[in-house]
Amino acid sequence: MLQDRVERALSLHKKGYNCAQCVVCVYSDVIGLDEKTLFRVAEGFGAGMGDFQGTCGALTGAFMLTGLTTDGAGIDGPKTKQVTYRKVKELSKAFKDINGSVLCSELKGMTGGSVLRSCDGCIEDAVRIAGKMLVDEGYLD
Repeated sequence: MLQDRVERALSLHKKGYNCAQCVVCVYSDVIGLDEKTLFRVAEGFGAGMGDFQGTCGALTGAFMLTGLTTDGAGIDGPKTKQVTYRKVKELSKAFKDINGSVLCSELKGMTGGSVLRSCDGCIEDAVRIAGKMLVDEGYLD
């Protein structure tokens, strides 16, 4: 159930996982990679891409899931790149429509504006948006 994934992601955040780790790790069962590997892969993507306050880490976690479920591992001739890019743009638009931005610095109000969304809120939104994508793609019921 999606709400269970949201609650688990929020509990991971309380344990110290960054936003990207929270989102990607709660779908480890769906993508067939263990949580420890996903935790390691996503480590540099928290706090807006390695603490640069750029693209929201939670959203970046959803982007990772897109690549992991779309790409056919065709390293001899990548054929799914454009499909993945299209899906990433769709995820980004859905997230921005909800939160008003995809940038960590803007979401947290660090650019002089008001806080648009908390990290927990961004994690929740990214888990839900990614979950919808995974349902639409047939990875989840």
